[in-house]
Amino acid sequence: MLEYKIQLLSTAILLLVLLIIFQLIKRAIKKFTLIKSIEINRRKIILNLTYLILYLILAIGLAIIWGVDLDQFMLFITSILAVLGVGFFAQWSILSNLTASVILFFNHPVRIGDRIKILDKDFNWVGEVKDITGFYLFMKTDDGENITIPNSLVMQKGIEILEGQKETFEEEI
Repeated sequence: MLEYKIQLLSTAILLLVLLIIFQLIKRAIKKFTLIKSIEINRRKIILNLTYLILYLILAIGLAIIWGVDLDQFMLFITSILAVLGVGFFAQWSILSNLTASVILFFNHPVRIGDRIKILDKDFNWVGEVKDITGFYLFMKTDDGENITIPNSLVMQKGIEILEGQKETFEEEI
């Protein structure tokens, strides 16, 4: 029974430490995103990704505390990742859209509410960005059409950010 008391105490300490870390990271991310003027939807995504990493750390910590055989655990995890990797490779368009969404999220200056022009010789798409998800960019054109563009296509075609919307946003700050 003493062994279980040590494990329970260790579990409680791990949960308390991670709860404190959750709160500190949440405050730091909020402060950082306000300083960098990152919109609320992106802040939520950053928080969710951070929470995912912390939950993984919690799961590994609990596995160590409760004596799960790490060799078997790692075999299980690598098997799951291998199956997911094969599945994503089979769905190349899904993987390319997810990769493009990560690039759009972290390294591209397009934000929700921006007026943009998609650079394409066949279409004249000019309008406002309504939403950017993991797979698609949603846009309302100046003609009143609501269009959905795969993120991979947005990365391939390129985007021109029109100045009208950016200036009003900077004036509000």
